[in-house]
Amino acid sequence: MPPEDTSLTLRVLALDYGSARTGVAISDASGTLARPVCVVRKAATEKGLAEVAGLVIENEVEHIVVGLPLTLRGEHGKQAAETELFVIALRALVAVPVETADERFTTALAQRFGGKAPEDAVAAAHLLQGWLDAEARR
Repeated sequence: MPPEDTSLTLRVLALDYGSARTGVAISDASGTLARPVCVVRKAATEKGLAEVAGLVIENEVEHIVVGLPLTLRGEHGKQAAETELFVIALRALVAVPVETADERFTTALAQRFGGKAPEDAVAAAHLLQGWLDAEARR
């Protein structure tokens, strides 16, 4: 009997939260590759949260990862506190698990290795790819 395949196989949405613009990325169905999707304006507002919830349904998302902007020392600052409030509001609205992940350097990576997608969405894709890779190693 072959060994059981325990690899990650779920569609994951990543959010690089910002009060003005939130980058969105999504994984492929196998949960291996991340791609930038779009930017949601003012995601913490009722309209923005509804747009994120719509993306979750439309893309059959099973898990959400929100970038937590820790300081270089790994501490929570003002931006992290604002992000955590957004996560609380999002968890109340969607029926899938929502977790946070360290997003330090994702914007710098997006600026350095951008592309045609909006920078915030590219930053979300870097966040998601790092999360997917870490999950695959577990």
